[in-house]
Amino acid sequence: MRRVIVITVAGACLAGCSSFSFDSFKPAPPTVQVQLESVPSGAEATTSLGPACKTPCSVAVPAPDSGFSVTYALNKFQPVTVPVQVIHIPGDFSTPASTTLDPSPVVAELQPAAPPPKAVGKTLKPRKPKPAKGMAAAPPPGASPFPPPPPPAPPPPAR
Repeated sequence: MRRVIVITVAGACLAGCSSFSFDSFKPAPPTVQVQLESVPSGAEATTSLGPACKTPCSVAVPAPDSGFSVTYALNKFQPVTVPVQVIHIPGDFSTPASTTLDPSPVVAELQPAAPPPKAVGKTLKPRKPKPAKGMAAAPPPGASPFPPPPPPAPPPPAR
């Protein structure tokens, strides 16, 4: 009977260990503060990781293993995307691990968008090209530069 109890308790302990994971002891991925600025200010800055804000601002993002990008958009300006590199510096016994960003702060200079063409109250017609000086004018479309062929001769009279 004693053996049955020991085997049952040992089995229950092993079953509990199989569902136990050391993932709960891993620290959460570090977050980094990203300072976002634009010239002119007031642009909508959106990171490829999700967070967004109006410049100048700062957002917290989880530090990815590789880089990410920030896209700036503002009315009447062309959008700009800036790549950001994430640099992980491993720690040792005397210093903790750290994560830095390049560039920091992330700054974008937005260029004005080209103004749309002005619409005049009428539609514009394409201009006909002018012939070059000293050259003969081209014949109008559909006209041949050669003279028309002579009319066919009448048939001979019947006898």
